This record gives sequence, C-alpha cells and structure tokens, in this order.
Amino acid sequence: MECGIDANKTDCGCTYEPCERKGKCCECIKYHKNHGELPGCLFPTEVERTYDRSIERFIRTWK
Repeated sequence: MECGIDANKTDCGCTYEPCERKGKCCECIKYHKNHGELPGCLFPTEVERTYDRSIERFIRTWK
C-alpha cells in the first residue's frame, strides 16, 4: 500500500509548521504515541493550536 502524502496533507489539522511528519500519518501516530499523546487531527482546531495533545485533554474535549 502506498502512502498518499499529498492527499493526507490536505486533511491534516496540524498547525505546527516545521512538522516533518505532515501527511505521513503512520509516522505522526507513532511519534505522538511514543510521547504519550494523540495526533493533532483528533482535536478541534482551537484545541489543536494549544499543542496540548495529551490523552487527558482529548477526554476533556470530547466528554
């Protein structure tokens, strides 16, 4: 299976501009998992911009 990086970038909600993982969802998920976080695409834009991607913030946001 080939990764659709360009298509993924279109839907990527990450606002961290120097991010080298934009469009590379598998790398993004692995990176955030290793840091005890969730990827920015799982948060509404206003929450994602805070860069608090903790599991606790995810639960508070979607509770």
